[in-house]
Amino acid sequence: MLKRSILALSLVGLSVSSVSLADGGRDYVALAGSSTVFPFASAVAEHFGKANPKFKTPKVESTGTGGGIKLFCGGVGVQYPDIANASRRIKAGELETCASNGVKDVVEVKIGYDGITIATKKGAPAFKLTRKELYLALAKQVPDPRDSNNLITNPYKTWKQVDASLPDLPIQVFGPGPNHGTRDAFAELVLTNGCESYAWIKALKEVDDRRFAKVCTQVREDGAWTDVSEDYALVLSKLQSNPTAVAVFTFSYLDQNGDKISAATVEGKAPTFATIADGSYPLSRPLYFYVKKAHVGVIPGITEFVAEFLSDKAMGADGYLAERGLITMKPSELAKSRKDANDLRAVRL
Repeated sequence: MLKRSILALSLVGLSVSSVSLADGGRDYVALAGSSTVFPFASAVAEHFGKANPKFKTPKVESTGTGGGIKLFCGGVGVQYPDIANASRRIKAGELETCASNGVKDVVEVKIGYDGITIATKKGAPAFKLTRKELYLALAKQVPDPRDSNNLITNPYKTWKQVDASLPDLPIQVFGPGPNHGTRDAFAELVLTNGCESYAWIKALKEVDDRRFAKVCTQVREDGAWTDVSEDYALVLSKLQSNPTAVAVFTFSYLDQNGDKISAATVEGKAPTFATIADGSYPLSRPLYFYVKKAHVGVIPGITEFVAEFLSDKAMGADGYLAERGLITMKPSELAKSRKDANDLRAVRL
């Protein structure tokens, strides 16, 4: 039923330009974007290819959320992805870029949840952190401990200097690079939240939003924070060779590698399926994909692929995506995602 309703809607109002799009020769669904969503999208693509022999298996690329959306918003045509995977919501500026390049209708579909975890090598000292402590440890500039109304270059070398309750270990964190959706989410959920614990900085947002963003989201450049590529396996190898270091992972990766890494608590909450699903873990976040409406009904298989992604066998409590670590949605949320897909509802921010 879901497949038929999406397909029926997608065939309405196809233009001559849409027909010429199909003449370009691509006969498979193309996705690009988030490395967090990549394993889930790849699993759906694999199941879709096996279950639907009349369609080719979709091609899924891991480019990072920002990179995937940039490709997606490049224009309409077979050289551009049909779907962008994202570990954060699309930004207003990105939608403006889409529109300026002729990508007028972008359909937003929530697919579930994941959590950002602060992890150490299995057996390393345990961390019990707050977002304020993480901000003080990792931001490029922080309030002067002698006068919190002034900002200074981050002086902290060890976690214990940040707070006496933390381990006496050097601050060394491996985290996602700037093009990574997890980096954006870390900046929003961790750094900005910790930064706003200082009233004068929080007030700055209303009078100088650009300076606020600079103060609250820039990470250190003195070696305490190290950008690592999209490959979480590389981050894991860095952690294994630096047993006193800390790394930023997604919960789904933690879940798959629980024999090698352990997660810190944040605000007293450990990341689990339950705490991420109910939002009590403070670093939980929704995951999305974005569909280019102009390609729907023209590139073969888009509607059917979306239907597979949102199906009970994929999204159900015992579905194959839950087995891979996706925090699936409540039935009411899943119903809304299906409706958004059925209606090809363009996102509005």
